[in-house]
Amino acid sequence: MNKQSGIHFLREHREAGSSGSLPTEVVRIRDTVVAGLGDLLQGAFDAVDDSLFELANNARSNNEQNRYFEAMREIRIKRKGVERHFQNAVGQLFANPPQSGHTSPEELSSTPTSADSLSLVGDDDLEEQVALNGMITKSKVHFQGPLLQLQARFSEIYPNVDEETPVNPMAPEHLCSAFVEAIQALEIQIRERLILLKQFDRYVVSNLGMLLDEANRILIQAGIIPNFRYHGKAGKQHEKSSQTGAAGEQGQDASPESVQGEAQGHHEGAMFEQIRQMLAMQRSNTGQVPRSSDPNLHVIGGAELVGLLSNMPQQSPDIRNYDNLSEGSPTVVDLRSAVEQLLAQSAPANDGKKPALNEMDEDLINLVSMLFEFILDDYNLSAPVQVLISRLQIPILKVVIKDRTFFSKATHPARRLLNSLARAGIGWSDSDEKTRDKLYDQIHSTVARILNEFDGDIALFETLNEEFEQFLARENRKSSLVEQRTRESERGRIKSQKAQETVDKLLQTKLSRYKLKESIRNILLNGWSRVMFLAYLRDDVEHRWAQTVRVVDDLIWCLHPHQEDEERDQWVRVVPGLLKSLRAGLEEVSYNSSKLDEMMADLKHELTEAFRANALAEAMEDTPEPEEEEVKSTQTAIERQQEIENAAIAEHLAQVDAIEIGNWVEFNLVNGASFRCKLSAIIEEAECFVFVNRMGLKVIEKTRSDLAHELRRGRLTVLEQGALIDRALDAVVGSLRSKAG
Repeated sequence: MNKQSGIHFLREHREAGSSGSLPTEVVRIRDTVVAGLGDLLQGAFDAVDDSLFELANNARSNNEQNRYFEAMREIRIKRKGVERHFQNAVGQLFANPPQSGHTSPEELSSTPTSADSLSLVGDDDLEEQVALNGMITKSKVHFQGPLLQLQARFSEIYPNVDEETPVNPMAPEHLCSAFVEAIQALEIQIRERLILLKQFDRYVVSNLGMLLDEANRILIQAGIIPNFRYHGKAGKQHEKSSQTGAAGEQGQDASPESVQGEAQGHHEGAMFEQIRQMLAMQRSNTGQVPRSSDPNLHVIGGAELVGLLSNMPQQSPDIRNYDNLSEGSPTVVDLRSAVEQLLAQSAPANDGKKPALNEMDEDLINLVSMLFEFILDDYNLSAPVQVLISRLQIPILKVVIKDRTFFSKATHPARRLLNSLARAGIGWSDSDEKTRDKLYDQIHSTVARILNEFDGDIALFETLNEEFEQFLARENRKSSLVEQRTRESERGRIKSQKAQETVDKLLQTKLSRYKLKESIRNILLNGWSRVMFLAYLRDDVEHRWAQTVRVVDDLIWCLHPHQEDEERDQWVRVVPGLLKSLRAGLEEVSYNSSKLDEMMADLKHELTEAFRANALAEAMEDTPEPEEEEVKSTQTAIERQQEIENAAIAEHLAQVDAIEIGNWVEFNLVNGASFRCKLSAIIEEAECFVFVNRMGLKVIEKTRSDLAHELRRGRLTVLEQGALIDRALDAVVGSLRSKAG
């Protein structure tokens, strides 16, 4: 958490928060949102600083470069003020939420500003407004479900608000307006403002989801519309009902992600129909006739099949110990054979007719089998979690037969639970201690409860999913704090390392050109280098780095004999200030304080001798290092080897650049061991990628080229993080298409 900004806001608003003017839940949400936005905004400003620095480095003219440096300076100076203004403005949104008309999903995705109104503003304002509208529209579409729920819940909790004039202090348009208001104090041009808006979109607006979900969670815990439902254009946006919706035709209760998932439902339904058509095509190719027209068959389906399946045991025969469900290897249950055995047992009651499944149910059984075949081959799941999920084949079959919307509805409770288990288990490594791992225990407990308690009521999956998501939220909050500290620590360490390397390289380069006495080299390498190191670290605040480098150049120049009158006059002007700067810097870093006076006296003596040594000018001329040619040739050979290496990994560098913050990867070691970790930070200054484990602790760091080499050697795998069932359906479609030619 951004402690500084969070404490600042809380200090200013503690009195208002405790006065009872706002409901307790709103105060909790406000404090969480303000602190969270403060953290995200810091990342945006850091990215702006990096972008402007890069643009300045690549500027085509001095004027253009100065413009970017001036913008950097302006933003650095006023950054804290902008952050405070923004957080105060967000706090005011909760104190006095702006009222707006009734908002539907269609209005959520509409453009906030009309073309007619845009035509009335200037070119610069137009560009800014277009960028602003774009980020607002995108976020409204992306977070449509959570926004609708928050709108309904906030409208319920705030006094004097009804459905005709709902409020939502966390609406993207309000937050964006607060930011635009805050940056009015920045005297920068339109291009820099657009860069600022772009990074605000990337780091703040695009990450609103976690804050929206947390706000919904707080209000749900307070009992404010805990079962939100959305019934389309004609219906209301929510019902104050505590009843859990039945499965199938009666619809499902929506979770914080359910409304958002409805848009995907049409796609899933179309995919399910496509799969059924391909399966039907396979049957027709084998010459099968519709079973309903065969008088010798008793076609079983619907409620009759559900009743038969209730007699099927939950677990597969290989499970003997519920205390450790991950023992052994994952195996695919022959679901078709298991169902046929049930049908055979029902034969005496069917007047001697051979029992058979209808085509729809047979397709569902085949589809469940294909799904679990994919799951058990999915490299993205860690082995123990893969085994646990494989135990759910029979319960999921019962779910699918009873409620076919499992495949066509992304928000189906059982489907959401499977996706949540897989998503949580992606970072679980084989090396983790199962007996002491809370995540493993939670996944194991969830699977065991399904095997023990599922009796056909799909509401069990909804309950288990809510419990699991609450557990994950608690764990993620802990790991996020640890991860943030890890990132900050690593950024500081790498920046210090970069500073030391820069100082050492610069001094070695400068000192290699001259013959200087050991006492002078000692002052520069062991004393002044510390001053330069601190100046490098503080340069973004104090701008002293160039000054410390200039001291080195001036000292070397003053120790060099000068014969021209003009140069000697300049020497006289430079030396007093040089000695003063050297003493002040060395005192600041407490360098050899007991002998500092003696050292400065010796240095002054050396400078005086150099001033008098006109006759020794030849001896003090620049002399090349011995074996320079040999060194040069060696460096050339190294450079050639580096070019060969760079060419070999060129195609893999693009893959490295495609890895995003938050992506999970797996490293395979030479000894055959492997471990999984998440990309937590990219330190641009050193091209360093920092990876952490599930707990937020640093696991490993690699440079960009190191990662490319790992990819080339096959020792690095980027794990897919999409929803498990979605990926499984895609794989099934691909498999059926290939079989169909």
